[in-house]
Amino acid sequence: MAKQTFSIPNISCGHCVNAIKNELNEMEGIKSVEGSPEAKTVDVEWDDPASLDKIKETLKEINYPAT
Repeated sequence: MAKQTFSIPNISCGHCVNAIKNELNEMEGIKSVEGSPEAKTVDVEWDDPASLDKIKETLKEINYPAT
């Protein structure tokens, strides 16, 4: 299992975190998604077939690109 914290400057509230959680949880292989609007971060744990590149691409597509 892989785990990474993504810095996402566009996060401004809990709704943003929920939007990210909803999108990422639809991906096969995602195990958990936790976010913090205060820190502007999202912690993601995943297994195959999810990947770092797929997660970053999904975040970009929903207008929450990781930096």
